[in-house]
Amino acid sequence: MTNDTKCLQETHAPENTCFGCGPANEKGLRIRSFVRGDQVVADWSPQPHHEAFPGVLNGGIIGSLLDCHCNWTAAWHLMETGGLDHPPCTVTMEYSIQLKRPTPTDQPLHLQARVQETSGKVVTVEGELFAGDKLCDRCVGKFVAVEPGHPAYHRW
Repeated sequence: MTNDTKCLQETHAPENTCFGCGPANEKGLRIRSFVRGDQVVADWSPQPHHEAFPGVLNGGIIGSLLDCHCNWTAAWHLMETGGLDHPPCTVTMEYSIQLKRPTPTDQPLHLQARVQETSGKVVTVEGELFAGDKLCDRCVGKFVAVEPGHPAYHRW
């Protein structure tokens, strides 16, 4: 994936300032999620200031990466299945993270997510974070499209 290709976030929410996925947040993680078949994928490179201790990624950063990436997977899914031209604004209802092994910071990381289930406006997504071919972290989350009046309704 090249930087000249627009990701979901840059295409649908270029002014979004979310710490994890906002293209407009210069100090954020700036996750760039791309649709690849029935999955949404992203590559992300950690920096030393993302570490919990030397060489290992902070668990909170792992949670942010998986939360935002899976949230965009849910929004994209609702857009596609609903025949919409823009994704509905979705927020996290709940998610759980399994930290399976130390996640290294000396190499690019790969995220992939896929929809497990949809029930109305609620989408359950499974996400995984890899370092090379090793699964480091896993997430399962539920994300919901919000209605007018919700504080996040017009965030993208």
